[in-house]
Amino acid sequence: MLELSNGLLLYHGSYCEVKKPDIERCAKNKDFGQGFYLTSSKEQAVSFLKTSIIKAVADRSILREQDFGYISIFEINLIKDIEINIFKTANEEWLHCIAAHRKKHSFNKVEMEMLKYDVIVGKIADDTTNAVLTAYIAGVFGEIGSKEADEFCIKQLLPNRLKNQYCFKTDKSLECIKFIGSEKIWLKR
Repeated sequence: MLELSNGLLLYHGSYCEVKKPDIERCAKNKDFGQGFYLTSSKEQAVSFLKTSIIKAVADRSILREQDFGYISIFEINLIKDIEINIFKTANEEWLHCIAAHRKKHSFNKVEMEMLKYDVIVGKIADDTTNAVLTAYIAGVFGEIGSKEADEFCIKQLLPNRLKNQYCFKTDKSLECIKFIGSEKIWLKR
């Protein structure tokens, strides 16, 4: 069950240790918009780490020879007046939120609604599901937002197998996470 509670440990995989996240440095157009993404799955964080290294080599942030990254570990300590939206399952509302952030103006009302949240929690559409989401957004399954296209897309994603993600979207939300350490991870080549 997806939750956000005090003491919960969350992980972030990257080519570098991240002690103090900066929203401005976070990518836009991700599943829940611009923000600092964490997961409760260490395994998922390791897979993000690999992707982060590939991107960092491509944009010349690191040398091609770097064969390690870091799992930064954070602990949740919720503060007052934090607005949180939790998608408990991968349903139409979740799908429209992801589509709204990946393709501007596809779901304007959803995009505007999500602006009021400091933290958004839900299932992750990762590299293995990206092709399905891209096809959905392109209209391959029918008109984006139609009941038929939504149902078909969600069925293809196998929602019960999806991991989770926690997106901290505001500087205020970053006050809820405390860096408690990191682990250096060596990649197998």
